Amino acid sequence: MARNKIIAACRAWFAERDFLEVDTPALQVSPGNEAHLHAFKTTLIGNDGAGTDRYLHTSPEFACKKLLAAGEKRIFNLGHVFRNRERTLTHAPEFTMLEWYRVQEDYRVIIEDTLALVRLAASTAHQNQFNWRMRLCDPFVEAEWLSVADTFQKFAGVDLLSTLTNNQSNRDALAAQSPVTFQASESWSDIFSRILVEKVEPNLGNGRITVLYEYPSCEAALARTCAHDSRVAERFELYACGVELANGFGELTDAVEQRRRFEDEMAIKQKLYGERYPIDEELLEALAMMPDASGVALGLDRLIMLAAGATRIDQVQWGPVG
Repeated sequence: MARNKIIAACRAWFAERDFLEVDTPALQVSPGNEAHLHAFKTTLIGNDGAGTDRYLHTSPEFACKKLLAAGEKRIFNLGHVFRNRERTLTHAPEFTMLEWYRVQEDYRVIIEDTLALVRLAASTAHQNQFNWRMRLCDPFVEAEWLSVADTFQKFAGVDLLSTLTNNQSNRDALAAQSPVTFQASESWSDIFSRILVEKVEPNLGNGRITVLYEYPSCEAALARTCAHDSRVAERFELYACGVELANGFGELTDAVEQRRRFEDEMAIKQKLYGERYPIDEELLEALAMMPDASGVALGLDRLIMLAAGATRIDQVQWGPVG
């Protein structure tokens, strides 16, 4: 019941702000091009019996950006997405994502949107605080804003920016400072992820919501680099009770740079998992026409889990995947 009420409240919130709800197709040419995201693959069979590879999307992002390029200004998508190899207390292979975009608006506006919706979910479920695995978070107090570099210094004793030059990372410089163990074969990105998961994330969203912003540019995904420092990007994540709830960007509109990032990610995927996903050429064409925009993806099941006082994500899903 809390799920239904929260979803209705979210839709009303967007309607009040002149957002258009869009219903994008789940079946895509490319499911996304992040090395560690795993998709469900299927075959689209034509009338002639010939088959073509297709994938269930891991996010509606590619389809939404094509709509921004076509002229939409404020859109949101509320629907199911699919990620293979994911099942934990906070992960499910099929889950509900709430994703929205604003054209010609700074990504800090999107961050404020995200904070507002987290608070809306809590108030709709009549929760004064979130309580998950012995961690408490009051969503109504002022959020804590921390840059990734600040958290690495504070919680891991690592000067992260000293290991970065523009879009390049220095693996040896990070390895020399790392407080966590790693293998000789692991890259800068691997070590970065280990420090983030083991030393930083447990300290986020405790007592109040944490906005973690300015990710290193080499971890920017689909975000543009910051104008004030090319070592970091307009990417943020939002945490409550140590749980990541949202991942957002000041969106990259440079198709050449985006292709480079996709190809780099797929090379890593090929090396680690022996597969790669196609690049969506229509998306790259759309990026070349897309105006400046900001967007975010929020894991709605996770938010409802916290707001409803559930202990596992499947407790707030109507029909969890078996």
